[in-house]
Amino acid sequence: MVTQAERRAETIAAILVAARNLFGSQGFEKTSIDEIAAKAGVAKGAVYHHFASKEEIFARVLDEVQRSIATAPVPKSVLKLRDPIAQATAAVLRYLTDATQPGVKQILLIDGPAVLGWAKWREIDDHYFAAGARVAMGRLLGSKASASQIDAATHLLLGAVMEAALVCATAKDPKKTARELSAALGRMLEGLLK
Repeated sequence: MVTQAERRAETIAAILVAARNLFGSQGFEKTSIDEIAAKAGVAKGAVYHHFASKEEIFARVLDEVQRSIATAPVPKSVLKLRDPIAQATAAVLRYLTDATQPGVKQILLIDGPAVLGWAKWREIDDHYFAAGARVAMGRLLGSKASASQIDAATHLLLGAVMEAALVCATAKDPKKTARELSAALGRMLEGLLK
């Protein structure tokens, strides 16, 4: 027998899947609660029972998009890299490529900052990527770098990556742009170490 908690979880999952598909294909503004409910196969009231607003649904979807990018398996070719700059640029290239996929780009880079506001959008991004960026920057700068130096460089790195993602989001060829920007970041990081 299915429990109430299981039914609740199934309903929420269906709403989030439907919302992600709609937000990704037509954007936040053009998506209505009615469409989300219909695509999820639930009543509109069920959507409002679990979520206070379309913005709350969007925030959950954006969080899931970021989590899926952050938890995707690292390619073996990247794991084999020993040079910290090569590792960092490969990780950035992977992020830029994943973030600019159709559907993901609309949610993460186009609607995300507009719907949630810059601070909340950055908070979600930092939740998944700041710790890893700090570790990478610590490896790059070495044991003589102070915590405040690592912190400052991490903020600059995250800012550069976010700007690169926004550039890729509007580029005619996002994959080519991602390759060019991650290579440029590698050259910047080399300069930082000199």
